[in-house]
Amino acid sequence: MKRSEINQHIQSGMDFFHSNGFVLPPFAFYGIDDWKQASNCEEIFDLQLGWDVTSFGTGDFCSTGLLLFTLRNGKVDSDKYLKPYAEKNMMVLENQITPRHFHWHKREDIINRGGGNLIIEVWKADKNDKISDQPFSISIDGQLRNCSPGDKLVLHPGESVCFEPYTAHRFYGESGCGPVMVGEVSMVNDDSTDNCFVDGFPRFDPIEEDEAPRYLLASDYTNYLKEN
Repeated sequence: MKRSEINQHIQSGMDFFHSNGFVLPPFAFYGIDDWKQASNCEEIFDLQLGWDVTSFGTGDFCSTGLLLFTLRNGKVDSDKYLKPYAEKNMMVLENQITPRHFHWHKREDIINRGGGNLIIEVWKADKNDKISDQPFSISIDGQLRNCSPGDKLVLHPGESVCFEPYTAHRFYGESGCGPVMVGEVSMVNDDSTDNCFVDGFPRFDPIEEDEAPRYLLASDYTNYLKEN
C-alpha cells in the first residue's frame, strides 16, 4: 500500500470512530514528533498497540482490507506483560472483505459496536488446518446456534459472536448499510504466530513511501522511533 493511502485511511478511521462515540487514547493522534517527545512508551512498542491498516497483500484496501486500532494486549509466556486479554476497535466498510482465517490459540468475541450490519461467514477447521465439512455450534450473545460450513451470520449493532480456536471466519459490511464499527475482545493477540489465512493471503502489506507518515502504524515503531 502507498503511505498516502494509509494516511488517508487512518484519518477516515479517526473520524468514523469519533462519529460513533468511540474515544481513542491520546497516543492514537501522535505524529512522529509527538512520539519522539513521549516517554515510557515501551509497552506500546513491545505489544504493538496502535494503528494497523492492511489490504492483505491485494493493494485494493476498499475491496479487501481492514483498519484497526489495538487498544490493549498482553504477551504469551511473558513475565513482564501479564495481561491475558486484548482489545481492538475496527472499521469495516461495505463489502470490504477480511479474508477467511482462524486462530490456533486465540478465543475472541467480535462485537458490532455501531454503524451498519456485519456479515460473517463461518467454517470449522480441523487439527490439520483444513476446513471441515462437519456441522458445529457458535455462541451468539450467549445463545448457541448450530451452523453448517459457510453459513452467514448477520450481526446488527449491539450483537456479538464468540469464536473458539479453529473457527474460520470471513467478514465484511453489509451492502447498503454503511461502514461498521467492530470491536474485538480476546485472549492475547499475536499476529505473527497465531493467524492461519486459509486461502493464502498475507497478514501485512509492504509499504510504498510516497509521502511522510502522518500517523505511525504499530509496525512502524521500530523503523521510525526505536532506532533513533
